[in-house]
Amino acid sequence: MKKSPLQIARQSYQPKVPKALLGAVSLKEGKATQSVADQEAIKALFPNTYGLPVIDLQAAAAATASIEPINVGVILSGGQAPGGHNVISGLFDGLKRLNPNNRLYGFLGGPSGLIEGKYQELTADIIDEYRNTGGFDIIGSGRTKLEEPWQFDKGIEVCKALNITAVVIIGGDDSNTNACVLAEYYLQKQCGIRVIGCPKTIDGDLKNEMIETSFGFDTACKVYSELIGNIQRDANSAKKYWHFIRLMGRSASHIALECALQSQPNICIISEEVEAKNMTLQDIVDQIAQVIVARADAGQNFGTILIPEGLIEFIPAMRILIRELNDLLADNEEFQGLEGDDAQREYIKSALTPASCELFRSLPKAIAKQLSMDRDPHGNVQVSLIETEKLLIEMVGKKLAQLKAQGTYKGKFAAQHHFFGYEGRCAIPSNFDADYCYSLGQTAVQLIANGKTGYMAVVRNLTKPAAEWIAGGVPITMMMNMEKRNGKMKPVIQKALVDLNGKPFKYLEAHRADWGDANIDYIYPGPIQYYGPTEVCDQPTRTLQLEHNA
Repeated sequence: MKKSPLQIARQSYQPKVPKALLGAVSLKEGKATQSVADQEAIKALFPNTYGLPVIDLQAAAAATASIEPINVGVILSGGQAPGGHNVISGLFDGLKRLNPNNRLYGFLGGPSGLIEGKYQELTADIIDEYRNTGGFDIIGSGRTKLEEPWQFDKGIEVCKALNITAVVIIGGDDSNTNACVLAEYYLQKQCGIRVIGCPKTIDGDLKNEMIETSFGFDTACKVYSELIGNIQRDANSAKKYWHFIRLMGRSASHIALECALQSQPNICIISEEVEAKNMTLQDIVDQIAQVIVARADAGQNFGTILIPEGLIEFIPAMRILIRELNDLLADNEEFQGLEGDDAQREYIKSALTPASCELFRSLPKAIAKQLSMDRDPHGNVQVSLIETEKLLIEMVGKKLAQLKAQGTYKGKFAAQHHFFGYEGRCAIPSNFDADYCYSLGQTAVQLIANGKTGYMAVVRNLTKPAAEWIAGGVPITMMMNMEKRNGKMKPVIQKALVDLNGKPFKYLEAHRADWGDANIDYIYPGPIQYYGPTEVCDQPTRTLQLEHNA
């Protein structure tokens, strides 16, 4: 296999780990826990895994006795995130250190590999090819949800055939919810299979008091921030384009906020703020236009605007419109039988409430069509597919034309649109993510070796040097609440949105006026650095630094 010089160099990088994981390890258990909400409902659904204590791993005075050989299975679940291969590397090394006869099996293609019995034993030769690399291609990923008893039972059959006594699920909030359901079921069945989760998602919305950040967020944000910095340097050179940049991140605006903190764009929209202030789409357009006019008055007809992927669903009026469209168009044969965009558009307008009809009429036709046509298997609008950056360009252009006609805008407006998402999901992990993920894998091994199940491996104190990180386990039920999914109340891990009272947002709020004015103060983060001074190569995100006063 042909490799770049960087690929070759990264294979020999030895991740840094918490001091407690370097030798013998003991467990310190805290007090019993409870879920973040809906305690009685969660306890009733998870009687065997509810109320477990938080666990910290500590250095032991002496080596523990060697344990009997164990076989462990690992699953990559959901979207890719930089560092997944290092979680598996940490798992492998941790297992072999406990007992060289321990074996690690990778289930292929995500959770479906478990129920279909598709697997591969991961040997040293395989693991060594993937150390410190991006992507999930070592065993592949998938989005199959483990929700039905027949799936759980098939998993038991497959694990028993391979003598697997523990499964590690590397995934986001939904995947770790599945891990908890699986752990509970296997305890009820007394089948002897433990389940441990690991916190993965570039979106940054799997975080709470015990999970400081999900893995992959650091690398992805550094990749996007480099691209934003490059665009800002170009804009400051060409001086003729406004760049509207939509950033992946699902519902929450964590990525947009972090990239703004790293690059200082002229405008950064935060969806959670839009919702809190009950802003309309026109309010957003007016705010953007205000900055563009002010910069034009100073002769600066260029700039950058960051837009979170989930913005549309946080605009209250848009959310109402989307809800009405979902109800109107679900299994609507009359609508589906109409020929031509105009006929469908008129049908929709006639059925909407007056306020939603007016909003629908104001949208560019291409966006209105996306809202009415692109739907998921449940009949809902796929908001992540809506090209919000193009919507805003068109509406801002119209607003500026009006202002020009009134004589209050004398600049020139030319726009470029971008969407950054897949560029960052499989990047070579930063030193931070390489270290963090390897530590998570090692932590999961210790939880398994001590008979734990229904836990998520966690590593905290992440703004300190890696040697000072705190490894441990958190009961997954501790992070759960009840939410309506497809019309039914289900237990899920509570998503973390941007905290408008948190220090990262407050920093943005305090500096955004300066970033928007005519005095150029862009930051150019440059590419991820893997070798050099620790202050260049090992820094965590600005979000973490601000949250922990680092």
